[in-house]
Amino acid sequence: MFIYLSKKIAIPNNTKLRCVSWNREQGYIACGGENGLLKVLKLEIQTSKDAKIRGLAAPSNLSMNQTLEGHGAAVQVVTWNAHHQKLTTSDQFGLIIVWMLYKGSWFEEMINNRNKSVVRSMAWTPDGQKICIVYEDGAVIVGSVDGNRIWGKEIKAMQLTNVEWSWDGRHLLFGMSNGEIHIYDSQGNFCSKLTTYCLTNVTGAVKIAGIDWYNGSFGYVEPNCPTLAICFDNGRAQIMKHENDENPVLIDTGMSVVQIQWNHRGSALAVAGSQKSVQQDKDINVVQFYTPFGEHMRTLKVPGKELTSISWEGGGLRIALAVDSFIYFANIRPDYKWGYCDKTVVYSFSKPARTEQCVVFWETTTGERYIKYVRNLISVTAYGDHCLLATRADENTGQYVLVLCNSIGTPLESKYIDIEPIYVAVTRTHVIAASREAFYVWQFKTPKKLSAMEVNQAMGRKKDSRERVYHIDDTPSGAGESMLDFSKAFAPTGDSICCVCASDKVLMIGRESGTLNRYSLPHLALVNKHTVNCRPHALSLNCTSARLAIIDIAGILTLFDLDTKWVNSDGQEVQGQKLEFERKDVWDMKWAEDNTELFAMMEKTRMYIFRNLDPEEPILSSGYICHFENLQITSVLLDEILKTPETPSKDNLLGMEIKSLRDSRDLLEKVGIEDAAQFIEDNPHPRLWRLLAEASLENLDLKMSEQAFVRCKDYQGIEFVKRLGNLQSEVMRSAEVAAYFKRFEESERMYMDMDRRDLAVNLRVKLGDWFRVVQLLKAGSGGGDDTQLQLAWNAIGDYYADRQKWSKAVTYYVQGNNQERLAECYYMLEDFIGLQKLADSLPENHRLLPDISAMFVTVGMCQEAVAAYLKCHQVKKAVDCCVELNQWDQAVELAKTHSIKEIDNLLARYAAHLLEKDKKLQAIELYRKANHFIEAAKLMFSIAVEYSKKKVKPLRTKKIYVLGALLIESYHEQMKLTSRLKAKSKKKAEAASALAGLLEEEAMATSDTKLIDNAWRGAEAYHFFLLAQRQLYQGYVDASMKTALHLREYDDILDPVDIYSLLGLAACANRAFGTCSKAFIKLESTDALNQSQQEQYEALALEIFTKHSPKDSRINKSECPNCDTMLPDWSSSCPSCDAKFPTCIVTGRPIMDNLFWMCDTCKHRAYESEIRSATTCPLCHSQI
Repeated sequence: MFIYLSKKIAIPNNTKLRCVSWNREQGYIACGGENGLLKVLKLEIQTSKDAKIRGLAAPSNLSMNQTLEGHGAAVQVVTWNAHHQKLTTSDQFGLIIVWMLYKGSWFEEMINNRNKSVVRSMAWTPDGQKICIVYEDGAVIVGSVDGNRIWGKEIKAMQLTNVEWSWDGRHLLFGMSNGEIHIYDSQGNFCSKLTTYCLTNVTGAVKIAGIDWYNGSFGYVEPNCPTLAICFDNGRAQIMKHENDENPVLIDTGMSVVQIQWNHRGSALAVAGSQKSVQQDKDINVVQFYTPFGEHMRTLKVPGKELTSISWEGGGLRIALAVDSFIYFANIRPDYKWGYCDKTVVYSFSKPARTEQCVVFWETTTGERYIKYVRNLISVTAYGDHCLLATRADENTGQYVLVLCNSIGTPLESKYIDIEPIYVAVTRTHVIAASREAFYVWQFKTPKKLSAMEVNQAMGRKKDSRERVYHIDDTPSGAGESMLDFSKAFAPTGDSICCVCASDKVLMIGRESGTLNRYSLPHLALVNKHTVNCRPHALSLNCTSARLAIIDIAGILTLFDLDTKWVNSDGQEVQGQKLEFERKDVWDMKWAEDNTELFAMMEKTRMYIFRNLDPEEPILSSGYICHFENLQITSVLLDEILKTPETPSKDNLLGMEIKSLRDSRDLLEKVGIEDAAQFIEDNPHPRLWRLLAEASLENLDLKMSEQAFVRCKDYQGIEFVKRLGNLQSEVMRSAEVAAYFKRFEESERMYMDMDRRDLAVNLRVKLGDWFRVVQLLKAGSGGGDDTQLQLAWNAIGDYYADRQKWSKAVTYYVQGNNQERLAECYYMLEDFIGLQKLADSLPENHRLLPDISAMFVTVGMCQEAVAAYLKCHQVKKAVDCCVELNQWDQAVELAKTHSIKEIDNLLARYAAHLLEKDKKLQAIELYRKANHFIEAAKLMFSIAVEYSKKKVKPLRTKKIYVLGALLIESYHEQMKLTSRLKAKSKKKAEAASALAGLLEEEAMATSDTKLIDNAWRGAEAYHFFLLAQRQLYQGYVDASMKTALHLREYDDILDPVDIYSLLGLAACANRAFGTCSKAFIKLESTDALNQSQQEQYEALALEIFTKHSPKDSRINKSECPNCDTMLPDWSSSCPSCDAKFPTCIVTGRPIMDNLFWMCDTCKHRAYESEIRSATTCPLCHSQI
């Protein structure tokens, strides 16, 4: 930061001031002094006619100067409540007055006088709701904003001097006359004593000069930043993170302190008082400025006998100082974290709600903003096309990160380093980061705007030479001897680094003693050491690296010629000479990018431009200089931007012209081209020649404009002038010149006046203003415009498509008959009906059809894709599309229709691949879709067999068998359909279909006869197995036994142990012990049981049959409908006539009647009386 005195206001009658306080929200300044003096002033910044003169540079006048009457003795304490616009004051007799603003003037609102003691300090809570008043005798009063007393307290045997609220208003800090600080809660209860670490080893009496606790309302410099400042009159101070901080920042200011105060965002602590002057042998008034971490920033010397009080302005850009009977104002130029690269202003600010710093990349030409949030940001440095963000890595690692970004904040490359990057410089190819003892050099990769030769030269041959680190006391030779070794970077030095700057050829490092180390780049050899008689604060090299500008710690600018050689008093030749040039109060400067003698500098609130060390007339400005090129200076009003940092305005970016450019412009406007040409000849610069060329073009002076374009080396300008020379018409030339200067409306009007609509159309086509092209073409009456109109419609469609406004683009592509882009828009809109209509409208073999087909494939629309492929005769792709979308039936159909033989092989390969991965169900689905029902059924039955062996739930196994059987039924249907299609006449079709179908089945599936004939056998087995158990559990034991007897026919599918166990159980329950005995005989004789199981069955049989005789209690008989033989009612065949009886799938009984119901799907039967209540077939579950 830089600070300088800017204004002084005298108090009438030489009344000595005691205190000053600046209202941070409304801008009022209250000052109190001897004899009851109390004034309220307001400095109003005038709105200048020149919009560029804003901020600190704008003139300010007193808009309010009111003397408040009411105090009869010296006013000692003044404090503002900015939230409620109240002023609280107190004098040396203890009288307290609260003032309020009414109709532009201040009036008494409340008066209070204890008449016992004097008020030493007053403080409002951060929210302005409560005030704490402390008296010298130990009395404390806390009151509300409306004047009500909340609580009071007497602190015994203590004299109070100071009071301060904590940042959240929960605690109070009381300063005692003996230097102690006590902590109380907000209700007045004692908590603890605050430890004053800064007074260690201090003897004698000390007084508290000030306590100030920043409340965080504008965010913090960085997370966990110290905010509580305590200072004593002997100059010792400590800055704490909280009231119990055991490791505070300790400062010895070396001065006698009267007051301290934080600025509005807690980034600078002002310490005011006096200091012994060595030269003058007397006390001088000074204000020292410190960071929250105790680093000294600046010293401001203040004239006068005694400095009594200070107060910051709300924006932190000014500070008021009460000295004797004067108020001095000092302007502050903060060291913002900012930079300028590629027409982009990069700046950072903090938000109260976030711990990270918000970094804004503001593109000044378009106004676009790119915001990044960066943790622990140290600095922002920009040059050319790049911006470097230096940050602190994790607190535990002790490392730092250098992030190289482009102008929109995209990180390009980053490096971790071990030294703190206090000073940073960036060139086209290098980043230099320096701590106080060492510096690190990194050659970054940047292909943009560099030729291959330059890149190779900058990068060097060795890969490891991209990063180097040196101690400041090293003398590198440039032979690449340094590796990346940070260990030596921490060795102490007696002469610390205090600034760096670099160009493409030279690196300059300034040291506190005034020594300047000069290194060559990119080899990094120590070339020279120069000495200057100051401590440099900032360095800057001109465009040829021949001259160095130095701003020292006191703001004095000097220049140093690096290459000048001269002989000193000892007769030795010395390189580098300080020039006889000096300017004071300089806080910013920038060399011109294209002229070695031109530079701009900021001196207080004036910008000076120097040519050959001669200044031009100053320009009022408080902007930070961004760029100086082509005789134009770009500066940015960062103070204004950071008032509303998230919405920067282009009004805060200033463009200024230097005097020669302004004079040339005036000469061209007021005198003439001849005199201006002579002036530019005497003061040559490419920018001036361009100005002359443009003015000559406006006057159609082609000869002069050509000469000027030659002088400024503008080849396009020369070509343009020659083209103008070939035009005969004066009006045509004027129209072309108007277009050259981007006055397109004027140019178009001239073309239309000449009845050259074609030229007006061509102009708009070149500009890409297709909407206007359409207007011009529609307005014209001549023919031959259809092609151009179609082109315009398509261009407008492209305009909307580029912005992803697809529906609008469709409208224009339809008019422009652009089928290709229309297809793309339909696809993006997911308007597949429109896409299908487009495909239908295209002729056969159109080149767009394959693309449209591919679009349909991506969204799974197989039928539409196939239709489009077939339309362009790409059958193979149509088949591939069906395969890809798993539509194998369609693929097989297409293959048969178009005699493609590979489909069966492909199907087999894919099925084999699925089976390899044990994806049987997917393989079944594949075969089913391809109408290969037999293969699908085989796989389904194999799964059923697996389930049967694994004893999976019987119902699930039954379902698998049913699905396999249904696949066989589908096979039958397919055979019938095929035979029907092959029948030649409709009459023969029906008669032949059944027979032909059977014959074809027999021919095709001789090997699979058993599978086809017994398709339902597995489903039947599990159906009856489940039925028998259901009947048993429901208590129908006779029916269960009959169903179990029928199960004996399925011992090849079901486990015999399960069959006969169920039969034995049902027979026993039905008291048919004969049948039960036969079941036990079967169980005991089966090989499936082991010895212990057989023994268990034998024991169970013994237990049953010792109690019951092995005879059935009753045997029901039925008559065979064919031969009248009497049979057991569970018998499924007649032994006499070999007649077979179907089994009822509802009850499990044999059907011996001719009246029955048959399922259309599985062809199984049931008693009509039994099936009546069912809605689905009990076996195949198809609808009845």
